[in-house]
Amino acid sequence: MTRRQFRVVPRLILVAWWLTWLPGDLLAADWTASPGESLQPLIDQASDGDRLMLPEGRYPGSLTIDRSLTLQGEPGAVIDAGGIGHAMVLEAPDIVIQDLTIENWGANLTDMDAGIFVEENATGSVIRDSRLSGPGFGIWLDAVSDVQVLDNVIRGDAALRSQDRGNGVHLFNVRNVTVAGNDIRHTRDGIYIDTSSQSLLRGNHMQDLRYGVHYMYAHDNRLEGNTTRHTRTGYALMQSKRLEVIDNRSEDDRRYGILMNNITDSILRGNRITGIEQRRDAQGQGLISGGEGKALFVYNAQYNRFAANRFAGSDIGIHLTAGSEDNTLVGNAFVGNRQQVMYVATRAQEWSVEGRGNYWSDYLGWDLDGDGIGDTAYEPNDAMDRLLWRYPVARLLMHSPAVLALRWVQRQFPVFRPQGVKDSHPLMNEPDFDEADA
Repeated sequence: MTRRQFRVVPRLILVAWWLTWLPGDLLAADWTASPGESLQPLIDQASDGDRLMLPEGRYPGSLTIDRSLTLQGEPGAVIDAGGIGHAMVLEAPDIVIQDLTIENWGANLTDMDAGIFVEENATGSVIRDSRLSGPGFGIWLDAVSDVQVLDNVIRGDAALRSQDRGNGVHLFNVRNVTVAGNDIRHTRDGIYIDTSSQSLLRGNHMQDLRYGVHYMYAHDNRLEGNTTRHTRTGYALMQSKRLEVIDNRSEDDRRYGILMNNITDSILRGNRITGIEQRRDAQGQGLISGGEGKALFVYNAQYNRFAANRFAGSDIGIHLTAGSEDNTLVGNAFVGNRQQVMYVATRAQEWSVEGRGNYWSDYLGWDLDGDGIGDTAYEPNDAMDRLLWRYPVARLLMHSPAVLALRWVQRQFPVFRPQGVKDSHPLMNEPDFDEADA
């Protein structure tokens, strides 16, 4: 080896060592796709950290991304899956999908056809500011953690029956996932979360669906600041524990604003549920017997806390049944509901805490000492209510002289009033929820 060769070799070794310590983004390459051509060859050539830019135009799917890339579209960049399978599968960590339009993936719900299918290895990936339109699932997260789904627009196929559509965002066995700021319409459910924990659903808008948000066997999750409109059920919370349901809105949903089935040890605070009413005929009668809209429906749910919620303008404010006892209700407002409470049980329920109850717009009591608390208890139901719930055909007699006389007797002689819901300290004024202490 010559003296010159001896000097060069250590320098090459030093350069190679220095390159290994450079930040990844300094070594990353930008690739530019050509409209009409498959993106898969570019994906296969790229390295971790590279960025693939899609100019305006259409690109065929289906794509498999098995390295940590960023796919970013310019306005008008569309990935068309051709009506079969997934449009895109993410198989590597830290993938970023941004500013893309993805459409026309498969409709086979058994095969879980999705616009974007996120596999377990895709931890840390981000899907943001994209538009997805197709008949199957919009985004499916499968046993993955630390993924973010942010500010996307997702549309299902409104021509299909709702049960034949996929969900907008489907989370199965995920952990520490954030789904925020998305606009979802015409899918089956807006967001479906199954067997998952430590995840946040925040600030999503969901409309024209079966369920806006649907929890199943999902513990220790937070649902915050979402809005549903014109769904059959705004928020379906089922078979779950330790949920935080905070500051959500349900507006003009048809059957239920919030439905709780076997929910325990959860907090519902600051929610606004308005206008949950079934359709009515020209005479103001409901089109379906027993189909009244329920702002809050609680079925077999115990040890939950309801505070500073507003349930208004609905057929029924709150309906409790099937052992829904030992819940705490304080500082809520029940405003202008056709029937404030429907409690189908006989065990006494006290709905006040430490001298403070809830606001009831139909409370007729007084406040002689001016402390803002009613001097007489609010008891929303009587024996006639219970009779009518058991035998709905008896509603024909609701306004008959006999029924009115029985109601009067019960008011005058409370000894005839059965056990049920009682608010011993009703609020005289609707709370200022901006300052409510939950």
